[in-house]
Amino acid sequence: MINCSTTPINLKNVSVQFGTAVVHKDISFRIEQGEVVTIMGPSGTGKTLLLKMMIGLLKATAGEVNIFGSNVANVTDEEMQEIRTNIGMLFQGAALFDSLSVFENVAYSLRERLNYPEDQIASIVSEKLQLVNLSGIEHKFPSQLSGGQRKRIGLARALASSPKVMLFDEPTTGLDPTSVRLIDDLIINLKRDYAITSIIVTHDMESAKRVSDRWILINNGLVVADGKVGEVSKNELVHNFVAGNWEE
Repeated sequence: MINCSTTPINLKNVSVQFGTAVVHKDISFRIEQGEVVTIMGPSGTGKTLLLKMMIGLLKATAGEVNIFGSNVANVTDEEMQEIRTNIGMLFQGAALFDSLSVFENVAYSLRERLNYPEDQIASIVSEKLQLVNLSGIEHKFPSQLSGGQRKRIGLARALASSPKVMLFDEPTTGLDPTSVRLIDDLIINLKRDYAITSIIVTHDMESAKRVSDRWILINNGLVVADGKVGEVSKNELVHNFVAGNWEE
């Protein structure tokens, strides 16, 4: 059994290599319960890979990826399933099933992982759709939704199992300003109302400023800056990145 009361995310000296290509050399950071942390860095620096390691979709070449105190390299299949139940992920494209209705999309993990009875599933789906301000569209299909609505349905699905940690991969990419604001507000509300830890990968610096407690800047396989937003934004590397003056 994993211990959900311990530090949710703790990476120690993590490296990732594919053949001769080194993506991460030595990545270390901790994320505590209730923090909203944005991981930033130039394109191609492996930010999304970090999220995939946190949810067990990718293994580190070396080092430790500790989730709720357990090194994911050493957990059993049953423990990994428990970890995934407590970590939700909103993928960049929302990753909805086009052939399933909104209801069936949100209910999917409840049936596949948790084997809940149908009346409980219906109650949870209704609750999560209300949380993302999309009640009453259970019968619609992804093709009938706007990009912002699809993202919010993806978030409702990720929240269905009541995770303690949410991972966001470019949550506002391609969205209009109103939809961006709605996603930002939802992330803020998840912390305020549910103490959910959020780890965000984004190039949307305005969104990152609004929702984040802390920024982590990754470059050349290393953490080059890490701190509270108000403090770390004064770092020269962070300042240049946010201002669009980054030089490789």
